Amino acid sequence: MLEFRDSSAGKMLCDQLGRRAWLRLGGVSALAGAMGGLPGSAVRAGPIRAARAKSVIVLFHLGGPPQHETWDPKPEAPEEVRGSFGTIATSLPGYRVGELMPKTAKLMQHIAVLRALSTNDNAHSSSGYWMITGVPHSPTNVENAKLGAPNDWPSVGALVRSVTKGPGGMPGSLTLPEHIWNTGGIPWPGQDGGFLGRGVDPWLLPCMPHQAGFSVGGVSLPVEVPVDRLNTRAELSRSLDRVERGLDSFAPGAWGVQGQQARTALDLVRSGAARRAFKLEEEPEALRARYGDNRWGQSVLLARRLAQAGVPFIQVNWCRMPGDTDDSPAWDTHNKNAQRLKSPLMPIMDAAYSALLEDLQQRGMLDETLVLWCGEFGRTPRHNQGGGRDHWGHVFSAALAGGGIKGGVVHGASDKLGGHPKDGKVEPQDMWATVLERMGINPETEFRDPQNRPFPISRGKVIEAVIA
Repeated sequence: MLEFRDSSAGKMLCDQLGRRAWLRLGGVSALAGAMGGLPGSAVRAGPIRAARAKSVIVLFHLGGPPQHETWDPKPEAPEEVRGSFGTIATSLPGYRVGELMPKTAKLMQHIAVLRALSTNDNAHSSSGYWMITGVPHSPTNVENAKLGAPNDWPSVGALVRSVTKGPGGMPGSLTLPEHIWNTGGIPWPGQDGGFLGRGVDPWLLPCMPHQAGFSVGGVSLPVEVPVDRLNTRAELSRSLDRVERGLDSFAPGAWGVQGQQARTALDLVRSGAARRAFKLEEEPEALRARYGDNRWGQSVLLARRLAQAGVPFIQVNWCRMPGDTDDSPAWDTHNKNAQRLKSPLMPIMDAAYSALLEDLQQRGMLDETLVLWCGEFGRTPRHNQGGGRDHWGHVFSAALAGGGIKGGVVHGASDKLGGHPKDGKVEPQDMWATVLERMGINPETEFRDPQNRPFPISRGKVIEAVIA
């Protein structure tokens, strides 16, 4: 996956190349190869409703948020189940959420909640694989699952990139501020192009957007390299490529792909819109504070700017924060669930999520931007001896808003303990079929793998109850 290194963190670009080296002709070609540019091979798309979502922003809460303290509280259950927090009313009459979501509660008229989402998988990486790709991991309940076959289905972001592209040099799919990994730095499978190849990997943008002086290396030209000088270098590069194509008789067609990738890389650097998308300093300080002065909040704000610039698919991953420990990192609240939720988790989430929805609405973008709130699973109905909740994939919640989604809807229900689906059960592939359909991508669209076998882009069914 393409890695733009934040210049404030490492001063290095993809493959550890310095900025000056990257701007050499070979560097541009290397970047283009890393970025890919293969358009995918969709071969059939039947009738579909008009697209409503021009962009999708996925807010992925790594670790697994608890359903009880968020979208599916159980105030009548025993305290060991309901926890120590109460509930609050929302803008949807009769529907209440956990008391730690006061800002979100006021926006329920825009939100559709899926309260009976299920994977029956209690392992971060394998349940997460299903949540990111829409395809179950084989087998389920495998922690630290390995990358590659047989579990190499493309992520939904990669599938989107295979059939769409962003305008003006922007990518079709982008992930920030880092990839998802388990303790020990073990990456989850399902975050890349899988068997479709690296050419459709979502672009990976490791960054620290909350830090002073934030910039993304490789997107802005240094002052000593104006655009006309870059254009001269690009023309020289094309001349050299023509010579190399004449010598390349063993891989017909390969240079055509590489040339397309090089053009994509150059378009990104040349594009003023692309460079502006990363300039968070253009935002009013009050709005930046509304999102939250932290890595998550500023990443969510950056996602809004990327959607505004036309990127079709942006995934924001919740990362570990300073002070997180290996026994309960991020939303993986095995210990002291209540304390972790009260500070720092829920306040940061509630602020950024509500700010995003309000910001999109005020800009007239909410109707064309679909926001998906999710994690890889939920938490156990009962607390453990350490006051935490453990992994639980049998039932959990997700939320959709904007982009052709019917707000003020609660679809499905869990049992009285919040432990298993009661009605309206859906699985990740159904959630993704709904998202793709709202983007104007028929879930039944077929694409072909390297063995020319046809597959539908989604194996799920559109959840009609949440469609506007």
